[in-house]
Amino acid sequence: MGPIWPRYYKDCSSVIFMVDSSNITQISSSCIQLLSVLSADPLCRAPVLILFNKRDMPCTMSLTELKSLFRMDDIIASASQPITTLELSVCTGQGLQEVLTWLENIAVK
Repeated sequence: MGPIWPRYYKDCSSVIFMVDSSNITQISSSCIQLLSVLSADPLCRAPVLILFNKRDMPCTMSLTELKSLFRMDDIIASASQPITTLELSVCTGQGLQEVLTWLENIAVK
């Protein structure tokens, strides 16, 4: 789906980027896609929420390891957008309240 995303960028006021943290083989491609999204001109000021999903799975890496693989500190330091990262488990509801709070906060701005 990534190749069609740019068609929708001009109408975006924020971005939620979800990473399947249980699928280690896709981490590098997720990172490349994230960098593509962050570098898109129409999104240069859009707040970004990066969700590391499936945190309830027994075989996932720690959040620290995932952020390291993504080089999240470097991405955040060089991005023009405000970036927030959260852990999430849709199955258990872990992190859902934080996502709703983030959405509420950006809607107020």
